[in-house]
Amino acid sequence: MDSLPLTLREAIEYIGTIVFAISGIRLAAAKGFDWFGAFVVGFVTAIGGGTVRDLLLDVTPFWMLSPAYLWCTLLGMIVVFIFNRQLVRLDLPFFIFDAIGLALFVVIGIEKTLDLKYPFWVAITMGTITGIVGGVMRDNFINETPLVFRKEIYALACVMGGTVFAACYYLHFNHEVCELSAAATVLIIRILAIKFHWHLPKMKLR
Repeated sequence: MDSLPLTLREAIEYIGTIVFAISGIRLAAAKGFDWFGAFVVGFVTAIGGGTVRDLLLDVTPFWMLSPAYLWCTLLGMIVVFIFNRQLVRLDLPFFIFDAIGLALFVVIGIEKTLDLKYPFWVAITMGTITGIVGGVMRDNFINETPLVFRKEIYALACVMGGTVFAACYYLHFNHEVCELSAAATVLIIRILAIKFHWHLPKMKLR
């Protein structure tokens, strides 16, 4: 499968890394972590999903091939340091950064899996893993129930974004349209889920 130029894909991945790192560092700071602890939480948030994806796909984890992801995390820490009052005290910036990172990482996960010639159902699964696992690790690090298990529709937004990607691909849209449509779907569903408090039904056993 042809894909976006590598430089553009890297830009998407770097932006996703920065915004996910900010979400992790922001929560770690709110929990009173020191600078090193906050950096670790931010880094794990940014690379956790992609690492699990790459291990499942039997390739070298992406962040081990370039120090750029460490620098992206450091940039995220600088952003939190400069805008610490706004980011630590407000929930909205966290939601924005988390939603953007989620949308971008789903797209990256799908693209990488398709490049390795896996079918779309695997690509959608890997896109979802790329999007949510870093956040699960982040929440475990800060001793919170993972967001994906306790809040409005989250992982399902990733699956729906991947489904839109597949639909656009089979309709022979260009790859920019496929990726933008998938990312927009994830982002819009997350915004609507927060606004209207959409939840999946709770599982109850009798």
